[in-house]
Amino acid sequence: MSDTPSYYTPAGGLPDQSELLTDRAIVTEAYTVIPKGVLRDIVTSNLPGFTRTRSWILARPIAGFATTFAQLIVEIAPGGGAERPEAEPGVEGVVFVTSGELTLEVDGRRDVLGPGGYAYVAAGATWSIMNEGDVLTSFHWIRKAYEPVEGVAAPASFVTSDTVVRPEPMPGTDGAWATTRFVDPDDLAHDLHVNIVTFQPGGSIPFAETHVMEHGLFVLEGKGVYRLNGDWVEVEAGDFMWLRAFCPQACYAGGPGPFRYLLYKDVNRQVRLTDPATGRAASRWG
Repeated sequence: MSDTPSYYTPAGGLPDQSELLTDRAIVTEAYTVIPKGVLRDIVTSNLPGFTRTRSWILARPIAGFATTFAQLIVEIAPGGGAERPEAEPGVEGVVFVTSGELTLEVDGRRDVLGPGGYAYVAAGATWSIMNEGDVLTSFHWIRKAYEPVEGVAAPASFVTSDTVVRPEPMPGTDGAWATTRFVDPDDLAHDLHVNIVTFQPGGSIPFAETHVMEHGLFVLEGKGVYRLNGDWVEVEAGDFMWLRAFCPQACYAGGPGPFRYLLYKDVNRQVRLTDPATGRAASRWG
């Protein structure tokens, strides 16, 4: 990968009064598209425990739609941050930096993450984040309740980067479609994967994926056409796609450069049919 990665980062602001209302935002029963033009000042949220920080909340669990994760874009001004970002001890997280520098301390280890910096923060970890630089820092924060498995040790926190992990070409694609995997997909300790998918111009997913995993897809670079539950949707850097389980999906990269997106999916767990607290069937308590 390049030593100087470039990722789309929202800047907020408001459209001029002369601009048209028409946009590409859409919410359906199977998928949602939040285009970059939606990420304006008036849709940001402040976060408890943070200073000099605002966030765009892209996804949260919604009954009858996607229920496994939350995804935020967090912007921290110089001098801001949080001593205790995660208030829920059972929640794991992934941080991916798109601009600026983020100082991250996890269980006593201190790292400075630049663009492309990636951190997995285990459930129950003691951690903090700060912007100790002189420009805005922006990062994606994906959160999920960790699902422990008897006999399998929970994963440890770690830090890496898009600049050091080599994309793996998908079989038979000659590199037109590749995935940057930050954890071993066969490691049952991990119940979420946050990868980067890269298509070269003209590359495609040549079949309609239809699977149990929910997705959050944020386009980091380039443009493409996505097939979502029978609809063809044009997307570009800065757009977010949110897919419920079993939403059919495929895509073509539009060029002229690579089409890259940050991808969340829930993995490696059996489908639960009963309430773990009561043992009652899911059809009665879901």
